[in-house]
Amino acid sequence: MDQTKMEGSLHANKSAGSFAANSQSGDGGSVTSSLNRGKDAVGAAAADAMDSAGSDLKALRNDLNNLKDTVTKFVSQAGNEAAKSAREITSNVAGQVGSVASDMADKGADIASAATQQAKTFAAELENMARRNPLGAIAGAVIVGVLIGMMGRRNG
Repeated sequence: MDQTKMEGSLHANKSAGSFAANSQSGDGGSVTSSLNRGKDAVGAAAADAMDSAGSDLKALRNDLNNLKDTVTKFVSQAGNEAAKSAREITSNVAGQVGSVASDMADKGADIASAATQQAKTFAAELENMARRNPLGAIAGAVIVGVLIGMMGRRNG
């Protein structure tokens, strides 16, 4: 019986050895080659993904640089337009203020001229009254003097 056990054991070892040999050459070779093909496919896919990501990143950088340039131009133009508008407004306001000041000066000169003319007319009228009635003019001057004197005493 010992010999039967040994033969069975030998047969099992041969089968195992044959399976190991088949694994390496036949079915095992196809598994190994499948694994190698899978590894190569994964590596190629990873390389393609990296290339695609690199080109996408480059495109994104270009887009951001273009956006930065566009925003810079926009801000510059907006600043120039704001400065131009401020200059125009300042010029318009200064022109309007100058015009109003000139009008006021003209009106003030007209009022001063009219007041001077009225004072001259009043003085001429007083002179004419004094020539026609000298005693009345003297009496009027005395009354005005007394009134001024009385007002001076109350305030002082």
